[in-house]
Order: sequence, then C-alpha cells, then structure tokens
Amino acid sequence: MAKDYYKTLGVDKTASEAEIKKAFRKLAHQHHPDKANGNADKFKEINEAYQVLSNKEKRQNYDQFGQAFDGASGGNPFGYGSPFGQGNMGGFDFSGQNMDFDLGDLFGQFFGGGAPGGRSRSQKGADIQVDLEISLKEAVFGKTEVFSLRKQVACQPCHGTGADKGTAYEKCSTCGGSGKIATTVLGTFRTQTICPECQGKGKSIKEKCRACSGNGFNEEQTDIRVEIPAGINDGQAVRLSGQGHAGKHGASAGDLYVTVRVKEEPGFVREDNDLISEYDIPFTMATLGGEMEIKTIDGRVKLKIPAGTPSGKQFVLRDKGVTNLRGRSRGDQIVIVNVEVPKKLSKKQRELLEQLDREFDSKKKSWF
Repeated sequence: MAKDYYKTLGVDKTASEAEIKKAFRKLAHQHHPDKANGNADKFKEINEAYQVLSNKEKRQNYDQFGQAFDGASGGNPFGYGSPFGQGNMGGFDFSGQNMDFDLGDLFGQFFGGGAPGGRSRSQKGADIQVDLEISLKEAVFGKTEVFSLRKQVACQPCHGTGADKGTAYEKCSTCGGSGKIATTVLGTFRTQTICPECQGKGKSIKEKCRACSGNGFNEEQTDIRVEIPAGINDGQAVRLSGQGHAGKHGASAGDLYVTVRVKEEPGFVREDNDLISEYDIPFTMATLGGEMEIKTIDGRVKLKIPAGTPSGKQFVLRDKGVTNLRGRSRGDQIVIVNVEVPKKLSKKQRELLEQLDREFDSKKKSWF
C-alpha cells in the first residue's frame, strides 16, 4: 500500500514548511522511543515522512509520482534500485543497484537472442549493495570503515580473459565471427540478434582457463575501505565505483553501494542538520532559575535556566548539531524544557505551597 506522508504527519497537501515542521515536532515528541508510551515503528514512519516533505525537491517528486517515489532514493522518482533513474548528490549515489536494462532483454524473450542489429550487450559485472550501521555521532563527524566482503574478482592467472595461459581466442563457430545470428520470425520478419555463444564478440575461447573455468573471475573474500562523509543521513548510500563484482572476460566491474543505517541515539531526534533534545525540569527551577547539565554529541555542557522559564521553552546550542554534508558548518542543538508539576506532595511540601499560595493571593488583593 502506498504511503501517505501527509496523512502520517496529519497535515494537508498544501501545508507550509512551518506547519510540516510543527507537526513533526509534536508527533516526534509524542512517539519518541525514549518515552514510556513511545512507539519506535511510528517514530520511524514520522521521521521518514518528514525527511521527504521537508525537502523541496523530494516533496515535489513525491507529489508528482506518488507511490512510485522512494524517499530513500534521494529524489529518484522511480525508486531505489530502479534501472530507469539515478539520484545523485555531490559524488554520492543514492540510486541503489544498477540493473542492466537493454532492448535485447525484450527481443530475447521472443526471438531467443539479444538486442536488434547485433548490438553487443555489456558484460559489466553486477553491482553489490550492502548495509552499514553507524552511530549518530559517526554520522555527525564521519568515519572510515573497513569491512570484509565476498565477491567476484578478476582471475589472476588469465588476467580476467577466461583463456588458459598460452592459448588464444578463435573465430566463433556458431556465428562465423560476426557476433550476430540472423533469425526469421513467423516466416516474414527477419532480425539479427547477439550470438549466444560468444556474446557478440565474434570469437570464443579455444581453451578455458582452469583456474576460473573460462569465466574470467573467481569468488574471493575482499577487504573494502569506505569513507563515510560527515553529515550523512539514514538511508543514503556511498557508491564505490568499480568495486562490485568483476565483469566477464575482462569487462569492467560493477559498483558497490554502501547504504548507511544510522542507529537511534537516546535523547536525540535529528531534524535536517539540527538535533532536538527534551529535558524535564522541576517547577522550582522553572520559577527560581538554575543550571542543568545537557548531553550533546560533543560531550556534556552546562545550560543556564533563567527564572520564570515556561514549559516548552527552547534553548539553542549553536554548532552542536549535524555537520552539513556539503560543507564544514554544523547545525544547532535545540533543547526543549518541559516543566514538571508534582502529582504527589508530602505534608510539609503541601504546607509550604499553601503558604506560598496565600502570599501570592495577598499580593494580588493589594493590587486592587
């Protein structure tokens, strides 16, 4: 079923950016997993909806393409992993796996071959997609990650050709070296398709490499090093060009897509490049003022609470948010304080409050 991001946030399709942000904050506060009645799944849905609707380009694509749009694709209207579109962001590719789409795929289903006119299909290696889980702090500051991956790599003995050492290619006996096969359909239509034996090369291996059985690649465990940029968001991917599976018979390798999954950090909600955190303070501190310790990504800091602070008051900690993906600047941390009103009082506490109430009442009467 298609996701209705507007319904998720409880706003109209004509809602302004301010209305969307307000709705997100309210729902994020209500369903945050840190709260006793929080809902982690609902919180993820709210965050996903906000990531799309708070971004002008993503929102425009979502409004235009509806359920075909995938917020994680970085604006690709055909969705993550689609062969028809790619999202791109400053050197990062958010499109997922690249599927080799060719007219030959269609012709081959009916005529038993490849593309019309004998056009050779690419033998580029397949793309690989992996997930990498990182912490919020690592997303803020970036990191270098090394992990092990089993993939197809070019065969060393034959250098990826698939031919045994000391042997050469010979003319393909199936197509006579043309790389094409002529086919007549229904006795009337004539079409040329790629030779299935040599894949359009016009030549075939005389003696196959024994190390790779003529494929030109072997499967090996490989160490991968990836630089995760500071400011990356959950669901975005880094593309490592040419680090996917090796191509057949020396063709270029596919790409490796590392999709980042940012773990939830207790006490923080990410909103673009800002971090939102909420703290409860006693009504005495709200009334008299005081100082409290606040957790930030950089460490703990002291926050002064002025006397007469109302519930819901926001304090801004400059440059304590997330690093801008396109630069070195950082967002802010917004601290929201909620005033706690005690539900149970001791006898002495009640007497003191009643005394204070009488004091306020007498002052109020003196005003009139």
